Amino acid sequence: MADTTSEAFTAAVTLTPAEPEHFDLAFTAVTQPCPWPKAYGGDLVAQATAAAMRSVTDGKALHSMHSYFMRPAEIGKQVRYEVELLRDGRGYATRQVRGYQNGKALYVCLANFAAGEPGGSHQPELPAVPGPEELPSSAEYLADRSGGTMTAGSKAYWSGGRSFDMRHVPGPVYLSVEGARVPHQAVWVRPFDALRPVEGLTDAQRDAAALAYVCDYTILEPVLRVLGLHWAQEGLVTASLDHAMWFHRPLRPGVADGWLLYAQQAEAAEAGRGLGSGRFFGPDGAQLATVLQEGMIRAGGPEVGRS
Repeated sequence: MADTTSEAFTAAVTLTPAEPEHFDLAFTAVTQPCPWPKAYGGDLVAQATAAAMRSVTDGKALHSMHSYFMRPAEIGKQVRYEVELLRDGRGYATRQVRGYQNGKALYVCLANFAAGEPGGSHQPELPAVPGPEELPSSAEYLADRSGGTMTAGSKAYWSGGRSFDMRHVPGPVYLSVEGARVPHQAVWVRPFDALRPVEGLTDAQRDAAALAYVCDYTILEPVLRVLGLHWAQEGLVTASLDHAMWFHRPLRPGVADGWLLYAQQAEAAEAGRGLGSGRFFGPDGAQLATVLQEGMIRAGGPEVGRS
């Protein structure tokens, strides 16, 4: 596809400094096109990540973020991010970021930064899954398929509009649940082309923002999978509620331009909400980040059940 580039991501995290109205610093950013009624939640997480990182100038690296989504954001509209400098210590720094659109707060997060120090190391093992070259891309999978609520716009978006190539193990949940209704899956992710420089961010900061951006696309999919739901199912409505992310180590130069493995698990589903977890692994097996997200999942019909 001619338009399969990573430019939507870098456009999303390109911020414009603004005069603060509520806190210490302010930036504006624009949500990117998507075929749904509201903007992609990863836009807000990644934009707030970029705003928080731009407020820390002493070399500390982002190690955690905790977010709440309070209102849907309009697509293609400006969001204003106000940054409060809560603490600057020798080893750690803390920021609060609030996103505003049309004068209302729609997103809030706390972000923490660390100088880093020597210590022990532990992580889970890299899951054994087929490599990305053995799996179809979203575009290849969807090429001759249709059904449900999928439109030409959503098909094009899933295939090439999200800045990243995504390959599922087992198969995706676009039009049906490919494979068993298991509470786990893995997704190989790679930008369609090399990530562009982003003004105001170092390459390492841009790469951290890339993980924050792409993580939201599929984090609820293991919950959908175990419930027997798919994205094109009639009546399905989802929304991000809250989100937490920990960055364990920086990405080495160039790693974010290649394949990363995103191993995911459905942790719980009840009362119209689902909790998904995910771990990003680099090509050397190092765990780069951990994600937890709870989302609203509304669906009716006989396919929905306990597992």
